[in-house]
Amino acid sequence: MFEVETKIRVPDLPEIRSRLVRIGAGTPSVADQQDVYYNHPVRDFGRTDEALRVRYEGERCTLTYKGPKLATKGAKTREEFNLTVESGENLEEILRRLGFVRSAEVRKHREEFALGTASVALDEVDGLGSFVEIEVMAHEAGAEAEKEIERIKGELGIEGSHIPQSYLELLRQ
Repeated sequence: MFEVETKIRVPDLPEIRSRLVRIGAGTPSVADQQDVYYNHPVRDFGRTDEALRVRYEGERCTLTYKGPKLATKGAKTREEFNLTVESGENLEEILRRLGFVRSAEVRKHREEFALGTASVALDEVDGLGSFVEIEVMAHEAGAEAEKEIERIKGELGIEGSHIPQSYLELLRQ
């Protein structure tokens, strides 16, 4: 699967939340997320533009691998694999024993709305501020997912430029 997303810094999450409710996005899932990033023992993921993340969200833990960003016109597109794990602590111990190095951590409060085939996340990221992420999962990279993102962005009245960097990259700047 390919994750196609746009991230926009916004000044007013409550207004966007109200618009989402008005257009029928329903009740969001709300969670505090802790993302722990690991680097490969012999391959620098910063240089290869990859990511290996352990996400803690309540009682749930997910391991995510993200491949390098693909060249597209607007949204950020990259291959993504997710695996739910029973114990994040055990997973992190396995990674350490295999030589992976814990490289960073990102904490955020997220409200995530389902909107058709897309998800819209309202994020408050520690140390960075407020953002909206619009994401579409697609079987192949292409313009259709980007068109859907632009349609939703317009419908919600979100202005601002797409930020291609991840929260991790933004925190490191």
